[in-house]
Amino acid sequence: MTVMKRILSGMRPTGKLHLGHLFGVLENWKKLQDEYECFFMVADWHALMSEYEKPQGLQETIVDNVVDWLACGISPEKAHIFIQTHIKEHLELYMALSLITPLGWLERCPTYKEQLREVTNRDLSTYGFLGYPVLQAADILLYKAHSVPVGEDQLPHLELTREISRRFNSLYKKEVFPEPQALLTQSARILGTDGRKMSKSYDNYIALSDQPHEIAKKIQSMFTDPLRIKRADPGHPDTCNVHSYYAIFAPERKKEIDVSCRRSEIGCTDCKKELARIVVEYLAPLQAKRNEFSKNRGAITKILEKGKNEAHEVAASTIAEVKELLGLR
Repeated sequence: MTVMKRILSGMRPTGKLHLGHLFGVLENWKKLQDEYECFFMVADWHALMSEYEKPQGLQETIVDNVVDWLACGISPEKAHIFIQTHIKEHLELYMALSLITPLGWLERCPTYKEQLREVTNRDLSTYGFLGYPVLQAADILLYKAHSVPVGEDQLPHLELTREISRRFNSLYKKEVFPEPQALLTQSARILGTDGRKMSKSYDNYIALSDQPHEIAKKIQSMFTDPLRIKRADPGHPDTCNVHSYYAIFAPERKKEIDVSCRRSEIGCTDCKKELARIVVEYLAPLQAKRNEFSKNRGAITKILEKGKNEAHEVAASTIAEVKELLGLR
């Protein structure tokens, strides 16, 4: 019997999920759940590391995010779906790994520096935020994951996890933890309405739950070709964010739009109107499933309870092994 290799991946419940999550994470998760033993985690401790000042609505956001996961095809029969704070062993291993992680390893983390520099509306100069890569390592190592699906920008985090794994195994003379490998995700890259990375922090996202009129409004606000001043000017679709959306949502229409734009046969307003219609139609089946799941909160509770029990069985075994090495009972 072939044993499936194990994956751990999580998402922070900091707000509504958007198109960036759909194409950057969820579509990939849907494929991976057929190939690996997948632990998919609602990372609520990680969310609180940046949102600790305004925790109101966290529980509602958690449920809302899980509804999106299910609507996108993440199956509780194929994957273990659970909430991070429901498994106390995450914090126990976090503490154990904190004991052995040098400060220098954390201070050199590129994302830590970037977030301190770019996020100006929240105070991230806390012990918790500095140490979040250790919690991230604990999340992965707790389930002895063989691989972690990541983008290239997350590779430094995974390398830190491997360094912590090596240090623990070396200190206690036992190969407790594997060195998880990167499973580089190949996914469509979709930018926000302002041309930057799609993010709740930038308020430039199209949510999976947005109504048709909201989607149309957001698409009409999108930046287009900066060199096309008048309707009669020829367009430059290669540098237009709206055109990049056609590549994802309607690749068969993209070539026609490309030609019409360069010949000034279609204006930006009409181009956006058509795109809005296409995006609304694309999301319609997902939103129909979403509405059905949203009506049955009892089923969501059962799914999360099932995932909790499955995750706890693995987590408890790992912590028992760690505590024995640390002389704890």
